[in-house]
Amino acid sequence: MTTNPNVGKTAFRPMAICCGLFFILGFITWANGTLIPFLKIACNLETDLQAFFVTFASYIAYFFLALPSSVIIKKIGFQNGLVVSLVILGLGSLIFIPAADSRSYGLFLTGIFIQGSGMALLQTAVNPYLSIIGPIDSAAQRISIAGFFNKSAGIIVPILFGTLFLKDAQNVTAKLEATTDLVQKNAILDDLLQRVHTPYISLAVIFVAFAIFLKFTHLPEVDVDAEEESGEENGNVAVKKTSIFQFPHLFLGSLAIFFCVAVEVMAGDIIGVYARELKVAPFFTTYATAFTLSCMLIGYIIGIISIPKYVSQQMALRICTIIGITFTLISVFTTGTTSFVFVALLGIANSLMWPAIFPLGIKGLGKFTKTGSAIMIMGIAGGAIWPLVYGYLKDHLHIDFQHAFLYAMIPGYLYIMYFSIAGHKIGKKA
Repeated sequence: MTTNPNVGKTAFRPMAICCGLFFILGFITWANGTLIPFLKIACNLETDLQAFFVTFASYIAYFFLALPSSVIIKKIGFQNGLVVSLVILGLGSLIFIPAADSRSYGLFLTGIFIQGSGMALLQTAVNPYLSIIGPIDSAAQRISIAGFFNKSAGIIVPILFGTLFLKDAQNVTAKLEATTDLVQKNAILDDLLQRVHTPYISLAVIFVAFAIFLKFTHLPEVDVDAEEESGEENGNVAVKKTSIFQFPHLFLGSLAIFFCVAVEVMAGDIIGVYARELKVAPFFTTYATAFTLSCMLIGYIIGIISIPKYVSQQMALRICTIIGITFTLISVFTTGTTSFVFVALLGIANSLMWPAIFPLGIKGLGKFTKTGSAIMIMGIAGGAIWPLVYGYLKDHLHIDFQHAFLYAMIPGYLYIMYFSIAGHKIGKKA
């Protein structure tokens, strides 16, 4: 087994496959933004807090599966890990069919959790693979290209699923509120849920077909342990450490990822609920997530151009948190379309946070890098917890939806600011 069979260049086929996998990750992740309002109507949920369990089911899988996924990848290899993750995604998609037929919200959440488990395994496999299939000095370029595909999927899926699932959503809601006939109401909901069948059967077929393609496609193998050992030869501080718990900046970094994903999901998935409360035009409500993801894509392009040529990653992170706080305040203290636009613009502020936080969190881990990466991935659970915090503030404490948004967002940005200034230095030698 060789460390890198493509020294000096990146092979096109593995790079193209990685881009395809990042597209899949983006597609499934950002489908939540449409599923939240759709399942609230279709499953006759009473509160937004109940609907936010869509994001909880998806993101909490990362917390439970990140470390086991690293063990699985070590046992079966990167390529087989990719194959298994796609099969799991296909299984999760198929569960949507009986969930729709039985109108079972719990079964929908089960399918979403299984999809999240597949994504946790896929993330654990594809991220390090993408980093070392070519020259290490061009790894950032490969990650940027793959990230572009990820965010592009995030723009496409709300438009596609919004058109399929939320078509005439206001009329459907009006009919449900107007009828007192239980049989007629059930007929409306059953008809609405039939919209799930074709897209999710199609997704399952695509995932399994891609898995079969990968199984019989030659991909260059990589030796991650060899990469780690080469890093330790340069006097890496990890050589003198005996436990992952001797790296406090790693755990502070995982918490930063927690809040990074929290504010990202609030701006990307919760924006549809926010738009409905603002009573903006149905067009904005239906395609709300697409607006945020478009702004994220713009921010991503800005980062590719400016980092590190014009600004360091640490400085970019600080700038992003300031922009995030500013746009949050504007969105909270304005109304209507203006408020909606500034929530969407948070996509620009959130876009460069993950690329800056992740390397700061795992810096200097040496032989602990794989375990440290899994611990960082566990921070993705922020996307599970924080929408529930927002929903609790709004629905149970009866705080105005805009002020609840403010109380949810500002602490996250303030912690990320702390990590960018001081947190990433704790425990490191001067």
